[in-house]
Amino acid sequence: MAEEEEITAQPEKVIRIQRVFINLLDSYSSRNIGKFLSNCVVGASLEEITEEEEEEDDSKSAMADASSPKMKEGTFQIVGTLSTLEKPGPDFAMETYCTIPREDLLMRLLECDVIIYNISEKPQQVEEAIWAVSALNEEVSHFEKRKVFILVSTVMTWARSKPLDPDDSDIPFTEEDYRRRKNHPHFLDHINAEKMVLKFGKNGKKFMTYVVAAGLQYGVDGGILHSFFKMAWLGEVPALPVYGDGTNVIPAIHVLDLAGMIQNIIDHVPKLRYLVAVDESVHTLEDFVKCISKYTGPGKIQKVPKENAFLTKDLTQENIDHLLVNLRMEAVFVKENFNIRWVAQAGFVENINSILKEYKQSRGLVPIKVCILGPPAVGKSSIAEALSKHYKLHHIKLKDVISEAIAKLEAILAPKDAGEGEEGEEEEEEENVDFAQDLLDGIKESMEQNAGQLDDQYIIRFVREKLKSMPCRNQGYILDGFPKTYDQAKDLFSQEDEEEEDEVRGKMFPFDKLIIPEFVCALDASDEFLKERVINLPESFVAGTHYSQDQFLGALSDYRDINTEDETVLNYFDELEIHPINIDVGKLEDAQNRLAVKRLIEEIGKPRNYGLTDEEKAEEERRAAEELIAKEAMEKAERERQEAVEMAEKMARWEEWNKRLEEVKKEEAELLEAQSVPLRNYLMTYVMPTLMQGLNECCKVRPDDPVDFLAEYLFKNNPETQ
Repeated sequence: MAEEEEITAQPEKVIRIQRVFINLLDSYSSRNIGKFLSNCVVGASLEEITEEEEEEDDSKSAMADASSPKMKEGTFQIVGTLSTLEKPGPDFAMETYCTIPREDLLMRLLECDVIIYNISEKPQQVEEAIWAVSALNEEVSHFEKRKVFILVSTVMTWARSKPLDPDDSDIPFTEEDYRRRKNHPHFLDHINAEKMVLKFGKNGKKFMTYVVAAGLQYGVDGGILHSFFKMAWLGEVPALPVYGDGTNVIPAIHVLDLAGMIQNIIDHVPKLRYLVAVDESVHTLEDFVKCISKYTGPGKIQKVPKENAFLTKDLTQENIDHLLVNLRMEAVFVKENFNIRWVAQAGFVENINSILKEYKQSRGLVPIKVCILGPPAVGKSSIAEALSKHYKLHHIKLKDVISEAIAKLEAILAPKDAGEGEEGEEEEEEENVDFAQDLLDGIKESMEQNAGQLDDQYIIRFVREKLKSMPCRNQGYILDGFPKTYDQAKDLFSQEDEEEEDEVRGKMFPFDKLIIPEFVCALDASDEFLKERVINLPESFVAGTHYSQDQFLGALSDYRDINTEDETVLNYFDELEIHPINIDVGKLEDAQNRLAVKRLIEEIGKPRNYGLTDEEKAEEERRAAEELIAKEAMEKAERERQEAVEMAEKMARWEEWNKRLEEVKKEEAELLEAQSVPLRNYLMTYVMPTLMQGLNECCKVRPDDPVDFLAEYLFKNNPETQ
């Protein structure tokens, strides 16, 4: 009995150091599965978990995400391949490989207890998955302990399956029907890989093989639905597209629930070797798109031909096939036998808030909300425009907001063509028309009583609606020059459902976190600086604005009066501990306000969006190339100029040297000439006469030794001796 206990206890120690291989750890699905398993303790899914333990486990997993996964004991050790070395491998992986020979890869696989090949995203991995399971099967006799091979496939291998009941197409397929499955034409390799994996696991207990047919994967950073989230978040289309009629049912599963299912397969090692990974929902494509549009985008959908899906850059052929499949499936075995901590068991629509939250967090899509305040002509609008371009935010100007709001009200009141609609919709439209008419009447009355100016209640109402619009909630905003007073700020940013109206000044009072700015910029400059700036503005710019002399001076005086009170708009933000960024534009001496923009960009930080589009990247690269070419041309021109200057200086020095040399030679010649005159006179007087006579005599006589003759002649005829 003791020996049996030792035998059963032995595998537990082996299981606790299980090493898991996952292919393409830098892909969406494999990365999330690997990260999930790296935080899972081996064998944890074998025990039922109470609600208290689940909450405690969630807090621990959150802490594990912040720290290194290797610090946690008893979790799966993750290794795997990468598609490219351009980006660093994931932190949770102990080892990663890229483009290594098959022989080396097989050695790495043999070191692992669990091998997971995910072919649900990259069809190119099917061939490698078949090779891996075949190579491992040939090495079974050398296995020291059991190995588990899991093929993560897709429900597209069921796409053309005939209904279980021809009269009732709503009956879902389950795991037990896998022999009846018929694949989509584009997924023939996938179903062949599934059959191969199941074949190798039939005999032998040392090599267990499983196939998991996963539904459309969503969650965390998006998956296939990312393109719809991005389209909605950017707000560039009036309605999200639904390809086809949108009534096709798409089996789906949250990627972390898929990871939880794989964890259960590793821990339980079930007898059933073909499993279906789907949640409990029965959502159509229209349900998915309508939900995304409602909670992230314009709130509208538009049905378009299926062929339009190919115009979307982010969607591959496999993605489109998943979106157009019509299939009902139910994971009966998983629900009855596995212990999964579901993230979205009820489905995508029911869990959209948590799914949207994790999507924005993983993508870093946090709105940037900025309020820019200051006196007239200080440069609020130009700075706001520059920031809105840099961060791709919405520039909110009071005049535009009011015009837009009135235009919307007038559009509601405009007569519409009679069309088919439901009774409830018609009643709602009538209510909207009555409401819009009352509001427009109130606006007109307000403007008549206030010399064309609107009451604060209408302005605050319109600005609040703008700040709460989906585009501002997604990307953020730059609020230009409003609110101007403490009371305006309090009315604008206070919670609408605030019960206690009378708040004690100086204490933290309720505010709407959804629209409150994260950064407040307080621009300022001296009155003399501002007056000088307005005076120097061109006439074409001043015409039709409040920068005429009288209007500007009045606006500046009003601004100074408002901001000398005890309760200013800046005090409001200070009380909320949103401390303004103070910039004195006059001291920067920068007419274009580039230094102020640079300072604000440093304070705000990096953009929190999807980054540059392909077109913007191409434009950025083109601009960088042009700047590089221009820089090189300038450097070349400067180099040539320097060389020309040096050559000119060199030639000038050469000419100067030659000129000096000629002068020196001339001076030397004159000096020699002057020094030779006495010598010449001496020779002509005392030497040359006798010498010439001797030479003449020598020529007459022509002696054998003329030199000796000449010497003898000069000796005999020396005038001094005679």
